[in-house]
Amino acid sequence: MKKLKRSARLVEMTQYLLSRPHHLIPLTTFAQRYGAAKSSISEDLAIIKEVFEDEGIGELQTLAGAAGGVKYIPKVGKEQALVFINELCEKLSQPDRILPGGYLYMSDLLGQPALMNEAGKLFATAFAHVDIDCIMTVETKGIPLAYATGAELNLPVVLVRRDHQVTEGSAVSINYVSGSHKSLHTMTLSRRALKEKSRVLIVDDFMKAGGTIQGMVDLLAEFDATVAGVGVLVESGEVESEQRLLQDYVSLATLRAVDAKEKEISVTPGNYFNK
Repeated sequence: MKKLKRSARLVEMTQYLLSRPHHLIPLTTFAQRYGAAKSSISEDLAIIKEVFEDEGIGELQTLAGAAGGVKYIPKVGKEQALVFINELCEKLSQPDRILPGGYLYMSDLLGQPALMNEAGKLFATAFAHVDIDCIMTVETKGIPLAYATGAELNLPVVLVRRDHQVTEGSAVSINYVSGSHKSLHTMTLSRRALKEKSRVLIVDDFMKAGGTIQGMVDLLAEFDATVAGVGVLVESGEVESEQRLLQDYVSLATLRAVDAKEKEISVTPGNYFNK
């Protein structure tokens, strides 16, 4: 039990909540932690709730009753989200990202924890009130984004592999066709990694025609699981709508064109604000 001044208590309570998103915390937890009356804790939470909402940090939900408590729901305001997405588009538009064959280099951005954390907050905002049991991605580049999203939603991450690993135990493997290159690939998921009838949010770093994500959708069907949503960091805008294998998804940025000769890249905000 800690005896703190109210100002110090507010700071620590805020940190406690921020580190436990989507986690129901009974008021007795705070009351016992600080040796304070529940009425005082409720007043503190009202102050924190007001600041969270005014500053676009998120929601603070209070549930009444014996099994009630308080829950922090991370949410990014529209203006803050637009600032981040515009910065992301600017980074992606740097000419030195063009690789031979017109590909876009993104690995450095995927390796920046701060950037991935912000992207994860946006996906957590988009799917804040969707019933989800876990996050899924395919190795390897989508892993940082998936874990950042999982941290904000307080959900575990399920990793789909390209090749079966003996340390994974028995697994389900399927073949899928790349939507862009029409080539055949394999993906596999350990039977222990996912419970049947789970509701899964698929997250990936890049989507062209959607073949890889469709492969994950088909793999989920083998577990009698449901796709609760799909989030992609960057989607290709060069693919016609009728050629895309997936229609319902949230994207943060859209790669419109890559001109290797002129060293120009066109990236615009994705459909995040249209959802």
